Formats: sequence, structure tokens, C-alpha cells
Amino acid sequence: MAILDSNPPPAADAVVGADGSGNYTTIAAAVAAAPLKSTKRYVICIKKGTYNELITIGQNTWNLTLVGDGMGATIITGHQSVGGGVSSTSKTGTVKNEQAVALLSNPDASALYRCGIRAYQDKLYAKSSRQFYRECRISGTVDFILGDAAAVFQRCDVAARLPLRGQQNTITAQPRATAASATGFSFQDCNLYADDDDLLRAGGVETYLGRPWQPIPDSPPFSRVVFMECTMSSVIDPKGWLPWEGRTDVSNVYYGEYNNTGDGADVSGRVKWTSFHVIQDASEAAKYTVENFIQGDKWIPGTGVYYKPSHQ
Repeated sequence: MAILDSNPPPAADAVVGADGSGNYTTIAAAVAAAPLKSTKRYVICIKKGTYNELITIGQNTWNLTLVGDGMGATIITGHQSVGGGVSSTSKTGTVKNEQAVALLSNPDASALYRCGIRAYQDKLYAKSSRQFYRECRISGTVDFILGDAAAVFQRCDVAARLPLRGQQNTITAQPRATAASATGFSFQDCNLYADDDDLLRAGGVETYLGRPWQPIPDSPPFSRVVFMECTMSSVIDPKGWLPWEGRTDVSNVYYGEYNNTGDGADVSGRVKWTSFHVIQDASEAAKYTVENFIQGDKWIPGTGVYYKPSHQ
């Protein structure tokens, strides 16, 4: 699956226009009409407008591409939440594959290009297998990029927003199940900062790169997250990383930083965990590139999304 902002757009199999100028007036209707188990790419072009709807892409909808008119032009929005009466976070999604939050990406080999994902208490939930995000803008507050996927975020803007009073911000909450699991998050050449500088102006809000979510009771966390060649503003707390509340064992996580720059990239004040790594060796960093971490050279070209395979 690919979700794109493409200019010029690819040839459309279906067009969605909220004003009635397309084949469908809702995205959900166009997705429902897409062929099942398609062996060739099926493209839905979504015209400029705001679409207040919930979209589910089923397991048997293969090779689907959604193309908007641009970040900030084609807007998909929803207002479900656990606090609003939904039974669980996984059922609150606006765009989802089977289950989701603000966005849940659940299929194997999915790519998002130049998409904006803006949430407050909601999340980008990256779940299952290989995912790629290129030149997206992702903003949120607590644990706003989470899930047990093998995901690479390349040249993305990652913006921390002002949370509720008394809260700390954590950008990632990656819950790798075991040390043998191939999942984790890799951020390459991304820009980390405070959204509209709200956090810097308000003061007193700590923002961390991540904490190890482990939803399995009495099991140690195996979270894995790497930031490489990113630019980090001073919004990032000098400690960098947090343990999960009530869990002090972080010996099995892998948190790494490689060749980052900016006021927030100074590693001298980072946590002193043995599981935190200041990566010095380019060959170690290469493990978390598109080519090696998610085998992107084998499937991303078919999505039409540009990517940088390595860190060179």
C-alpha cells in the first residue's frame, strides 16, 4: 500500500471529490470499491478538500495507492477517542488497516510520501512488518509514534506539540516483543523540533526521544529505536530517553544515535544505560538503513516513492 502526495499524480483508477466532481464523494466508498487481491496497482486520487470520515483498508485490498492534492490540501480527519466512548485505542483510527488510532499502518510493505499526520492525544500506530515514511510531517504529544513494526522514517519532520498540563512528551514508544524480533524504528535525516515553538515558549515540558513500551505484563522491554543523521532542536531533553513508568529494567532495549546535529543532539548528558549506544561505526549504522532494515530496495520501487537506500 502507498499513500502519496504526488505531483504530477499517477493515472487514476478512481477519483474522489467531496464536491461531486469525482467518481465518489467519500474516500471510504472508493476504497470499498477497490478490487480485492489485485496483482497490479490500483490508484485512488483524492481531490482537495476536508474529508471527515473513517477509512478501513482490508487485508485483501492489495497494491492500493491513495494520492492527495498535497499536504494541507487533501485533509482526512476524525474525532474518535477512548475518552469519547470508544472501547479501546486500537478502534479510534481515522485511516486504518484493520485497526488503528490517528493512523494505523498494518500491512506489510507500505509507504507514505509527503503526508501530514497531526494528532494531539492520538498516535501514529505503526503495526506489523515493513513500513516506509518519506518527507512526511508527524506531530503529536505522548508516545505519538508507536507500535511493533520495522519502520524507517526518512527526511521527515517530527514535531512535538504542547501536551496536557503535567505531562512529558515522548516521541516514540516501540514495543519489540523479543530480542529476536526484526522490528524497530529508524529515523534517518529527519528534523526534530517543537511545533510552533509552543514547548519552548511555555517552558517546563520535557521532550524525550522515546521510552520502551512493553504491553506484556512481567516481561522486560525489548524496544529498539535509532536516530541517525537527524537534526535535533533544543526541545529534546539532554537525557534523551525514559524508562516506562514502574519498569526500571532497560537492559534489553537498543537505543542508538549516530551523527546527529543540532542543540538537542549532544549525547554527553544522555542516559547512562548499557543499552543506549552512541554509534561510531558506519557499518553498525548501516543495519538501520532502508536497504538493510526493511529490505526497501526489493519493494519500495514498486510504490513509486523515492528513497535513499543507505546512509552514504
